Amino acid sequence: MNSTRRTEFLPFHRPSIGDAEIAEVVDTLRSGWLTMGPKTQRFEEKFAAYVGSRHAIAVNSCTAALHLLFEAIGLGPGDEVITTPYTFTATVASVLYTGATPVLVDTLAGYPNIDPQAVATRVSDRTKAIVPVHFAGMPCDMDRLGELAAGCGASLIDDAAHALPARYKGRMIGSIGRASAFSFYAGKNMTTGEGGMITTDDSALADALRIRRLHGISRDAWKRYTAEGSWYYEVEALGFKYNMTDINASLGLHQLDRLGEFQKRRHELIALYEENLAQVPGIVTPEVPSDVESAWHLYVVRLDPKRLRTTRNEVIELLKADNIGTSVHFIPAPLHPLYQQRLGCRKEDFPNAVGLYEQSISLPLFPAMADDDVLSVCRSLERIVAENQR
Repeated sequence: MNSTRRTEFLPFHRPSIGDAEIAEVVDTLRSGWLTMGPKTQRFEEKFAAYVGSRHAIAVNSCTAALHLLFEAIGLGPGDEVITTPYTFTATVASVLYTGATPVLVDTLAGYPNIDPQAVATRVSDRTKAIVPVHFAGMPCDMDRLGELAAGCGASLIDDAAHALPARYKGRMIGSIGRASAFSFYAGKNMTTGEGGMITTDDSALADALRIRRLHGISRDAWKRYTAEGSWYYEVEALGFKYNMTDINASLGLHQLDRLGEFQKRRHELIALYEENLAQVPGIVTPEVPSDVESAWHLYVVRLDPKRLRTTRNEVIELLKADNIGTSVHFIPAPLHPLYQQRLGCRKEDFPNAVGLYEQSISLPLFPAMADDDVLSVCRSLERIVAENQR
């Protein structure tokens, strides 16, 4: 049985950085302009065109993107934001930064995205935003969520950290709703090392975001050290130090150009996973609704506890013993002490999200993987579940 063990460790993720990215970073270093500047501006323009949005505002993380958005729409004490417990902490924490209250509703049964019907039961005159999270790159029901947001006068702001490039009914995520927040963290489908982007068609909101991302000073303040700039500036709003740098943008310019090839390879790897795992007893592979195109940021399988006598955590350790790295997405908010204390969350209130968490494993997925890497993961997983059938 140990014949399936790999001789070299397969990481959960590895970024794909090419010569063009490296050359662009070197060019930036030699230019003498390292912080936010012309390359950030070029990256914003390319990104807006890519997703079909009027504006793109580059920042230093998706967390910063969410916080800026919540500040810019005026969230504060007494306001509520409806979102999912099945997300990374940043989604919920960014609401708390403003003094507003996160209102968590469960996911769909057996599916990781937020349940619109559950959202409908929690909207009120205090709801200022509805924030869906496109888990693993699978778009949420944006039509229904948009209707609910419009019905209570709230902003539809999607956490699109996983969702580049994804489509909902033919439309790119990033061009739907009032605004979207993207992540370019090292493990994402394309990376700037650290970084994020906000997209919106709302010009007034875009202007407010540009000012707030750099201390609240004028939108073109970065030019003050150029020949066309001036030393004089005025603080127009309470802002933050959330801008992207030209070093990060140098990576983004070429990563965005390569995103198509990255996605082609991801689809090939997903097809291999599906072919080899779809009929394995005790393994539930992800479903894709017919009206969406997933970004396939993650490939998450679930273990059927009715078929297996081992736990998810034990399977992770067994895969690790076979030199295979995995991860878990996500530990739901109700399981964290902070949210238990601040929001009164109990895991019993979110049976769908907690149930998914307890069963899910994110398998290795990145463009540089070889076909044999996928097959080795599948062989190990098939052997492990075969040895642990009820």
